[in-house]
Amino acid sequence: MGVMSSVVVADLDEAADIVGSERPVDDWKGFEARGLDQAKFAMLHALLSGQYFDEAQRDFGLLHAESEEGPWLLRFPAASVRRLAELDEAGLEAVGAELAATEDFEEEEWAVEDVQKIVTQLADLAGMAVAQDKAVFLWIVADE
Repeated sequence: MGVMSSVVVADLDEAADIVGSERPVDDWKGFEARGLDQAKFAMLHALLSGQYFDEAQRDFGLLHAESEEGPWLLRFPAASVRRLAELDEAGLEAVGAELAATEDFEEEEWAVEDVQKIVTQLADLAGMAVAQDKAVFLWIVADE
C-alpha cells in the first residue's frame, strides 16, 4: 500500500476544508504526487533546514485527520517554505539531487529528474505562499 499526496497553498483557516476534500488540487493551487509520504517530505525539510531527520520529522505535526486511514493533513514548516522560495534554479537542482540520493527515494528507485521536478513544483508553490502570506499543506491518503 502506497500513498497519494497533494501539496496545496491555502490560508491556515482552510485546513479543515482541505483535509475533508476528496481531491484538494481541484479547489486549491497545488499538485499531486503518488508515493510522497511524510518521511520523504521530512527529509526535504531536513535538507533545507540543516536539521537531523528525527528533528525535521517532528516539525511535521498532524493538523487534521479524517480517520485513522486518512486523509491526513500536515503543514510544511514555514522556514523551509521560505528557503525553497529563495532558491534559484541551480539550488533547486542541487536539493533535488541530494534528496533523490536519500535512502527512501533510492530504495523506491525514483529518477533524479522526477525528484527535482517535485522540488521545483514545491518551490513554485512556496513562492506563492510567501508572496500571499499563506501556508503549504500536505494532504496524504493511503492508496491501494
